[in-house]
Amino acid sequence: MSDLLRSALEAYVAEQAKAEAVEFSDFRLLSGGAIQENWLAVANISDGALAGTLELVIRADSPSGVSVSHGRAQEFALLKAAFAAGVTVPEPLWLCSAAQVIGRPFFVMRKVGGLAAGHAVVKDTSLGGDRAALTFRLGVELARIHSIRPPRADLDFLPTYDQSPALQAIERYRAFLDQHHSAHPILEWGLRWLERHAPPRNEIVLAHRDFRTGNYMVDAHGLTAILDWEFAGWSDPLEDIGWFCAKCWRFGAPHLEAGGIGARSDFYRGYESVSGRAIDAGHVHYWEVMAHLNWAIIAIQQAQRHVSGEESSLLLALTGHIVPELEYEILCMTEAV
Repeated sequence: MSDLLRSALEAYVAEQAKAEAVEFSDFRLLSGGAIQENWLAVANISDGALAGTLELVIRADSPSGVSVSHGRAQEFALLKAAFAAGVTVPEPLWLCSAAQVIGRPFFVMRKVGGLAAGHAVVKDTSLGGDRAALTFRLGVELARIHSIRPPRADLDFLPTYDQSPALQAIERYRAFLDQHHSAHPILEWGLRWLERHAPPRNEIVLAHRDFRTGNYMVDAHGLTAILDWEFAGWSDPLEDIGWFCAKCWRFGAPHLEAGGIGARSDFYRGYESVSGRAIDAGHVHYWEVMAHLNWAIIAIQQAQRHVSGEESSLLLALTGHIVPELEYEILCMTEAV
């Protein structure tokens, strides 16, 4: 199967690069990617404007997926919009939305150096350069993402709604829990707390919705790319800030409240330096509760993909085991509020 896949993709890259021939000197599946598959391809291009060696990443659908994640055509459009807005992302090159080439939609982007694995980034302080500067820079990058506002013709696939983003998310999570075969009373409690404290609809921006340690790449000097746009949508900017700072995404460094790598103050200052908007720390707490509930729902969905037989995966199976920890955190965060 990998030989057929390799040949099909070599032919596709040759067509897009307008070259007589393309040969991959390296072609392999990269680690990670519970929802999508990422393939590294080192393309030797014989002629044309891109003649030479081009390091690529080919991102395709996994055999099964999470229902709320975007398809590859939508993710490609989001990547293009972010690239145009000055966000540090891999350059998007080509989209194949049809299934004829490899049987699944995919897109191609330039490979970016660095490491993304959350646990490794938090533990290895030689990565990312100066950690205060990295934390500040991530705030800057998030503000650039939030500079993208509706309406956008190129992003017209993103659902729009009139209610507050908080209530819209609560409806979505409640609908999932109502139809799920297992009861999760603590998550229901969390939903009710979120409903009672929901903020009104304010400004609406493009939210990454998975902006966290593990979804950006760093090398020894600093940030190299923001990754994984498959959950992006129109929302309250504080949704992303709460997600990044949530305890569940600190990877064993709970004292470093900004993604397990730095101080909130540095992250907030970076964001405010570009957005021109002050962050209300009290309002961020609400979105951190939302983050834990959202991650719990996703974890249940991931486990279900394994249990149902859709996709046999130890990673997916183990993800389901974090739900009780997330439920405990929800109880702690809502106990005195």
